[in-house]
Amino acid sequence: MTNKGAFAMSMMKTILAGALAVALLGCAGKDFVRPDSATLKNGETTYAQATERFGKPFSEGSATKNDKTVKSISYAYASLGGRPAKEGVVPARAMALYFYNDTLVGYEFLSSWAEDSTDFDESKVNQIVKGSTTRAEVVQLFGKPSGYAIHPMIKAATGEAAVYVYMEVSGGPFTGRKTFRKQLLVTFDDKGIVTDVDFASTGTK
Repeated sequence: MTNKGAFAMSMMKTILAGALAVALLGCAGKDFVRPDSATLKNGETTYAQATERFGKPFSEGSATKNDKTVKSISYAYASLGGRPAKEGVVPARAMALYFYNDTLVGYEFLSSWAEDSTDFDESKVNQIVKGSTTRAEVVQLFGKPSGYAIHPMIKAATGEAAVYVYMEVSGGPFTGRKTFRKQLLVTFDDKGIVTDVDFASTGTK
C-alpha cells in the first residue's frame, strides 16, 4: 500500500467507523438511502445541496489532506430489527461526504443490510493490474463502487478513485462482539486505466 493511499483510507476509516460505532451502540441514527452517483457529483455538489438532501449530519469534522483542509460530514443508522445481508450481523449503514471549499471531493457508503449491502470479494484484488486494468474491468470484478474521490482526497490532480468499503458487526454481550472492516481504493487516470490500488482489512468475521 502506498503512503498516499494509506492516508486516504485512514481518514475514511476513522470517520465512517466512528459514526457507525455510535449508531451500533445505540441502534440509532436517522435512516437514509444509498446515494445515487448521478446526483452526488464530485467537483459540483455543494455542502449546502448535500445537507439539504440528507439533513443534519450525524457528525462533522475536518482534516488536512494533501495540504488542503477537507471538511467531512457523516450519517449512520443501525437497527436490530432490520434484515442483514448475513445471518448474525447487525444491519447498519453509514455514509461520509468530503468537501473542499464547500464543494464535494469524495463520498463513500457502506451497508450490511440485505437490500443494499456493499460487501465485495476481496480475493479478486490481486487481479487488478496497475497500468493495464480498466475502470470497466474493475466494476466487472467488484460491482458498483461504494463511492468516488478526487483531489485533494487523492494526490493526483486529475483522475479519480473508486471506493469499495464494507463493515460488519456480529455477536452480542454474551457471545462477544466481533467487527470486520475492509476497504479497497482504486485510482484511475483520465483514460480510465488503473494507476494505484490500495486494500486493507481489520478485525475478524
